Amino acid sequence: MRDDDGYLLANRQHEAGVRFDALAHLFDATTFRHLQGLGVQPGWRCWEVGAGGPSVPRWLAERVGPGGQVVVTDIDTSWLDEAFDDVGEAVVDVRCHDVGADPAPATGLDLVHARLVLTHVASREEALALMVGALRPGGVLLIEEADPGLQPLLCPDEYGPAQQLANRLRHGFRSLMAGRAADLAYGRTLPRLLRELGLVEVGADAYFPITDPACTVLERATVEQIRHRLVAADIATDADIDQHLANLDAGLLPDLATSPLVSAWGRTRA
Repeated sequence: MRDDDGYLLANRQHEAGVRFDALAHLFDATTFRHLQGLGVQPGWRCWEVGAGGPSVPRWLAERVGPGGQVVVTDIDTSWLDEAFDDVGEAVVDVRCHDVGADPAPATGLDLVHARLVLTHVASREEALALMVGALRPGGVLLIEEADPGLQPLLCPDEYGPAQQLANRLRHGFRSLMAGRAADLAYGRTLPRLLRELGLVEVGADAYFPITDPACTVLERATVEQIRHRLVAADIATDADIDQHLANLDAGLLPDLATSPLVSAWGRTRA
């Protein structure tokens, strides 16, 4: 998702923190359920890829406890550098790292997890192989990616002008993503890709939130963060965006949705 100024949704912008909190509210329960089901336990060595915010690595640190390790990476660690002063004795190692270009920060790991990362990495095939290669024999990989192609609408029930405008802006946002090499149909490919990389016990499911207040928070922060891009690309005018934000504030869009989050997991052969 790079453009001339870096990333379309750059971590250093204020709206990024709002987005991370909304994403945590929407998806952490699903992520934690999968991690718990995959057997994360004390003493494990984990790599959280492209963490963004601190909620998932914090959960991992608390779970692996003393003797465990969580390597936390992102291309921009702005929201991570001071987030782990109170996680007890687990070792948390925050590193600036580009999973699409840099070597793995650790190997022989028990778990590698990434959420909403690879869709936006141009060299995603190489990045996925890198993550698999960082696992020990019998180690676990959990990849969670949105699939906007499965459900492209912000308002699945498009019954009026406010909903039509919201969906037009969402289509515009996704066109900006596609123009930066994002794969908007990546989530559905994950089970096959994990098998092709030799993983076993592969499974997958999807979570599709609708009508959660965090969807509104996420939408506002996202639109505010990319507003100038939408206008510069002639996708929307400032008046269109002002109207959409006013519709959000007025409660005219109570049933916003996200793209389905596809979670896929597997183990390396022991």
